[in-house]
Amino acid sequence: MTDELERAKAVAAEHAVRALRPGLRLALGTGSTAAHAVRQIAAQFPGEHFDCVASSRATEELARGLGLAVRPLRGDDRFDVLLDGADEVSDSLALTKGGGGALLREKLLARLSAQRVILVDPTKLVHQLGQRSPIPVEVVPFASAVLEAEFRHQGYGVRRRVAADGNPFRTDNGNEVLDLTPPRPLTDPSASERELRAATGVVETGIFVGLADRVVVGHPDGRVEERVPSRAGRT
Repeated sequence: MTDELERAKAVAAEHAVRALRPGLRLALGTGSTAAHAVRQIAAQFPGEHFDCVASSRATEELARGLGLAVRPLRGDDRFDVLLDGADEVSDSLALTKGGGGALLREKLLARLSAQRVILVDPTKLVHQLGQRSPIPVEVVPFASAVLEAEFRHQGYGVRRRVAADGNPFRTDNGNEVLDLTPPRPLTDPSASERELRAATGVVETGIFVGLADRVVVGHPDGRVEERVPSRAGRT
């Protein structure tokens, strides 16, 4: 099954990258599907120039290793296209993101991008957020224990993310991540995001609403389907 899912991710990435053209300003996401997109850019456009900013050190290192130029974010930056993955995509194209720990930078780059293209395999499609994946929340380390208790009191299942060495996972920003399992799927993700963000010590949440202009779903058999927001759901 893992090989089939990787094939589906690669199919989505290949399809999305085919629509690019050299010279575009690109925002690059983080995670296994975003990595497929980076590899496809290098494969489909060898020697061509793109103006790239990455959402994580891992993506930056991968891109540079493949010969893509990646630079730091500037104050006046705006991007033509964001290529990223998601942990969940709801019927309304709200997203759960942050499985790779780059939720703050991914959300910032999404807000700076004219076209947000999200690449997924079919297992990421859900009716409502919170059905298959936890909701990552990036928090200041000093506040993590208090926030863990507060979120449990609100009914969430809470797991503090742990790194491979057994220590608390740290984002590229030096923060920790709490993975929240809601007591029921989110019927109003915008309201849930506001409630989580209201807690002192929360830096960012992995709930992305109105930040997907096109969702590309790849299938293991090579088929691709695209989803766009309904007119009522556009922001």
